[in-house]
Amino acid sequence: MSDRRPLGASNKRHRSVVLPAIRTAYPVGESVADSVINVEDLLKRYPPDVNAVDGITFSVSGGTVFSMLGPNGAGKTTTVEILEGLRVPTNGKSNVFGVDTTKDYAKIRGRVGILPQNFEPFDNLKPIEALDYWAKLFDMRTARKEMNELLDVVGLSERKSLLSKKLSGGEKRKLGIALSLINEPELLFLDEPTTGLDPKARRDLWRLIEEIKREGTTVFLTTHYLDEAEKLSDDVAVMHRGKIIARGSPSELVSRYGKTTVVVLEGVGKDGLREITRRGIEASESDGDVTVPVSSPSEMRTIFAKLSSIELPVKDMYTRRQTLEDVFLSLVGTKMDEGVLQE
Repeated sequence: MSDRRPLGASNKRHRSVVLPAIRTAYPVGESVADSVINVEDLLKRYPPDVNAVDGITFSVSGGTVFSMLGPNGAGKTTTVEILEGLRVPTNGKSNVFGVDTTKDYAKIRGRVGILPQNFEPFDNLKPIEALDYWAKLFDMRTARKEMNELLDVVGLSERKSLLSKKLSGGEKRKLGIALSLINEPELLFLDEPTTGLDPKARRDLWRLIEEIKREGTTVFLTTHYLDEAEKLSDDVAVMHRGKIIARGSPSELVSRYGKTTVVVLEGVGKDGLREITRRGIEASESDGDVTVPVSSPSEMRTIFAKLSSIELPVKDMYTRRQTLEDVFLSLVGTKMDEGVLQE
C-alpha cells in the first residue's frame, strides 16, 4: 500500500485572488525572518533497509529561495512530499508554519502552493479553464479578470485559449506555477521545475521564480542543476544518499569547500596532470582539462610562473571563479549530468 496521502482542497475560503505581484506574503505579526519550515532528524525508510531520507535537520527562513540540490535518488522529492503532507515519515519532525505536517496539514494547506515533479496539466482544458477549475477546488470565487492577470504574470496571456496539451514543455510548467499560485501561497514548493526544458524555457522560469521571491513568497526548490541553484538560491542544502552533506549560501559553499579562483589548462590531459603534480602543484583533471586552485590573488603570479615553466600541450589557459559545480565535485567526488552521477 502506498504511503502517499491523497491531495485535497484547502480550508474553505470565499474571497478573490490577489496576485503575488500585489500581495504581502506574511500576515501581520509574522516576521519575514521567521523560519517557515523546521525539520528535525527526518527519516524515511523503505523495506528492507533503504533510508531514502536519512536523519536530516534543517530550517527555511521566510522570504527566501531555499534549494535542495542533489542527484536523482538523493531523497529530495521524498523530503518535499513529507513537507507537503503527501508522505508519512518513519521518524523525526516535519513542521511547516509551526504545524506538524503528519497530523494537521489541512490547517495550512491554503497557505502552500505546490508544483510537483513532472507536472502535466489538464490536457483538454485551456489554461484559463484550468485556473477556474483549480480555484473551485480551493472553494475560491475567482474573477476572470484576476485569472487573466495571473496568466499574464507567468507569461501565458497569449496562450490562454489554447488547449493545454498543445502547450510547449516550458509553457506547461508556467501553467503549473500559475495553478500553484491560485490560492495566494506564502510558501511555494517547486520540485524539479526545469528538468528537461530547453535553455530559453529554463531562463524564463528562472525569471518567474525571481519575481515570485521579490514579492515575498518563500520558495522551496529542488533541483539537480548546479547553475540553477547558484543563480536562484539564498540558501542551498546539498543532498546525497539521503543526507545533507553541506549547507550555506552559494558563495559560502564556494568559500568553504573550494578555492575562490582556479587556473584552467585546456587539453593537457592526464599526462599534463602528472607533470604538474610532480612539481608539487595541487591540481585535478576532468574531461582532458586540468584545473589548479589559487587560494589568493597574490598567489596567482607564482602559479602562472610555475605553470609556464612546464612543457605542456596547452590549447588555452585562463582563470575562472569556482562555482557550485566545483563544490559538488569536491564533496561527492564526481560530476553530475542531468541528475545522474558520472561515476
